[in-house]
Amino acid sequence: MRYLSAITAVAMLSAAPALAQDKVVLQIDGAAVPFYAPLYAGVENGFFADRGMEVEFIYAGASDILTNIAAGNVDFGFPNGDAVIAAAANGLPVRVVHTTYQRGIGAMLAKAESGIESYADLKDKSVAVTSYGSPNYLQLQVGLSQSDLSLDDVNVELIDTGAIVQALQSDQVDAIVFSELRKYVLEGNGVDVNIVLSNDFLPSFGNVVVTSAALLEDNPDLVRRFTEAVTQSYEWTMDGNIEAALDITMQNYTPTWIDQKPALVIAFEQTFAASVWRSDLTDEKGLGVADIGAWQTNADILAEYGVIEAAPNAADFVVEDPRTIGG
Repeated sequence: MRYLSAITAVAMLSAAPALAQDKVVLQIDGAAVPFYAPLYAGVENGFFADRGMEVEFIYAGASDILTNIAAGNVDFGFPNGDAVIAAAANGLPVRVVHTTYQRGIGAMLAKAESGIESYADLKDKSVAVTSYGSPNYLQLQVGLSQSDLSLDDVNVELIDTGAIVQALQSDQVDAIVFSELRKYVLEGNGVDVNIVLSNDFLPSFGNVVVTSAALLEDNPDLVRRFTEAVTQSYEWTMDGNIEAALDITMQNYTPTWIDQKPALVIAFEQTFAASVWRSDLTDEKGLGVADIGAWQTNADILAEYGVIEAAPNAADFVVEDPRTIGG
């Protein structure tokens, strides 16, 4: 299937004069890594410049991104969905304007030889997460609850992000709840892996584009142009250009990842392009569209497990269709 939308076609064929360049800052969750390749490629391909924008990338943790968005220190952010819900629950005036990742990428991973195939198999086993405040810790709690288990039935260990995969590979722990993408790293090292996707029982969202309520109200044209460029960047990547997007990214943003390109191509093809950036909903309505019901379910579960005091109304902070912005 080709992902060339009407937005893309108009942007490529229009003979209208270029807009004056607006300098915008996009603050991305974490650090510069190849998983953000569509955005990097979009900038290098001129998709943002074609819409009159000069983009600067900076990086921070999700909570800091949302604080900066609310304060107007940055124009756009790219945090995970759980952090956005927490920010909205705390009254921060943030708005999701492009649900880029249609689902979360958290997962429980275990070696196939362990016989662990479900959360029910974790009883009396050791399980690692990166912190008690991480989305993966909540996923562990909900997954155990779905199997009539609790945290008391497992041995939870905290292991740093940089060491958690090696902890599983070296049998320091029986399982980890982390990112499904690490499956490809383990398999690349010759380890057969069983995986349970967290999104199967806890609807959630990975990285999404956010802005402030003030910017959305005061300059919807800028927000619409930005989300259009994001959509085109992901469409282009999925339209047979995964390797090209990774090449652009490794040359200009993440040169130390070059040796991992083969595994990344597989991850992009089998996970991101297959079921993270797209869904049945986006196939019908276009990339970036939001499933408000799934957002609300995510918020309700966060409240149920005490991550937030009360669930905010998803429709109050999530734009359902970015194409309607300013319309």
